[in-house]
Amino acid sequence: MSILVFYGSYRSERMGIRLANYIIRQLARRTGDVELVDAKAVNLPMLDRMYKEYRKGEAPANLEALAQKIKAADGFVFVTGEYNWGIQPGLKNLTDHFLEEWFWRPAAIASYSAGRLSGARASTAWHGTLSEMGMVVISSTIAVGQIGHALSVEGEPVGEGGKALEASFPRFADDLAWWIEAAKAQRQRKPPPY
Repeated sequence: MSILVFYGSYRSERMGIRLANYIIRQLARRTGDVELVDAKAVNLPMLDRMYKEYRKGEAPANLEALAQKIKAADGFVFVTGEYNWGIQPGLKNLTDHFLEEWFWRPAAIASYSAGRLSGARASTAWHGTLSEMGMVVISSTIAVGQIGHALSVEGEPVGEGGKALEASFPRFADDLAWWIEAAKAQRQRKPPPY
C-alpha cells in the first residue's frame, strides 16, 4: 500500500506538521510505504497551468515528479489546518495543479486548529473538494483541537487531546486501508470508465 500524506501550511511556526508526522509514523507501522508531500517544500507557483496542460516532457521538474508520485499512490491523506473558516491556500494550490492523477483512489482528511473546533470547517470544505476531484473520501476523519497541547514538537501525543487522537487513529487507518484495498481490487478487475 502506497500512501501520500499532503500537508499545506506555509507558516513559519507550523503546528500541523506535528499531526502530519504522527500520521506518517502510525501509517508506516501498518503499511510501510508512506511519504510526506509538503506543499511548502514542493513550492509550486500559484496555479496558472495544470499539469495536464503541459505537453509531455515540458512540465516543470517538481510538477512532473509530484504527478508521478500521485499516479503511483494507492491513497491519500490530507492534513489541513483551518484558516478563517476555510482551507489552507498552500494545500489547495498544490492540489489544484492536478486532476485526473487523483481519480479512483481514496482520500482521508485529518484536520487541526489552535482552537477547540479542530479544523472541522476546513475538513467539511475539503470533503466536497476532494470528491469533486475524483477521490472517494472515507467517512472516518481525524480532528485535533488545540494542537499545541495535543502533540509535542516531535509529533508525540500528549495530554487529553493526544489520548483522543490515539483512540481515533485505528479506525481512521483501518477505514483508509479498507478503501485502498477495495479500490485496488476494482481497478484490477475492471478499468475505470474514464
